[in-house]
Amino acid sequence: MPLLIKNEKNSASGITKVAAGKIATLKVGYHSQGLSDWHYSFGNNDVAQVQNFTLNMKTNFKDINFPDNTLSPSEKHETASGWDLKWSYKNLVSGYQIAMEMPEKMQPGPLAGKISFFAPVSLFFFFFIMFIITTMRGIELHPMNYFSWPPPSFPFIYYWLTWWTTCPFTRPSRYLRSSRFFLVVSYLRLVIGIQFATREAAIAQFVYLVLFSYAFFLKGFTGLAITIGSVVTLFVVMQVTGRIHWAQKLAVTTPEPASQLS
Repeated sequence: MPLLIKNEKNSASGITKVAAGKIATLKVGYHSQGLSDWHYSFGNNDVAQVQNFTLNMKTNFKDINFPDNTLSPSEKHETASGWDLKWSYKNLVSGYQIAMEMPEKMQPGPLAGKISFFAPVSLFFFFFIMFIITTMRGIELHPMNYFSWPPPSFPFIYYWLTWWTTCPFTRPSRYLRSSRFFLVVSYLRLVIGIQFATREAAIAQFVYLVLFSYAFFLKGFTGLAITIGSVVTLFVVMQVTGRIHWAQKLAVTTPEPASQLS
């Protein structure tokens, strides 16, 4: 008997007759564009039961991801171009589906929005480290010097550069990142000196501004990377400043009055 297909909204269904004791094989295929994920449901009910179920999936991409509340494959083998996945169950009772999220090209707009939203966190670490370094080395900086550093005083420049640097392999992004370095280094060389600006300030800026932004490219590990960086920073600061007497270090010294002429 031929299979009678009936098209419905977002689905296709069919009915056929199979003789007793016979085996029917159903092959389904389709072409589509623009799918962000693919789902296979065992039924319309919340909990479904299936027996002798096998689903083979071959992907032509390496970046596979299974959404939350879905079944992971029972077998997984990496191929030259992707993965060979298999779901096999003798008897399964589950309310979960089989699903696969397709890899998407990185969109600079949403990524830049996340980086800009968490930019105050990276700026806080950057200024905290710079405060610790200048205090330990006895470098006196007025609050206006901190305020005049390019990142906080020109936030629109920082966010604009962040938006353009979300593509790490383009020539303009390299120029823009270099200009962000130049803003801080050129200012601190006038305030403190060229050695401090090109060494301590440049390294701190690279770690807490550049690497912090690159952590958002690590899909699924951004929070872990930032947490590890924060713990390492706290550990280093605690070890370096553990023996410092802050009351003496931050004590305000008043100049002695000039001697009066008799």
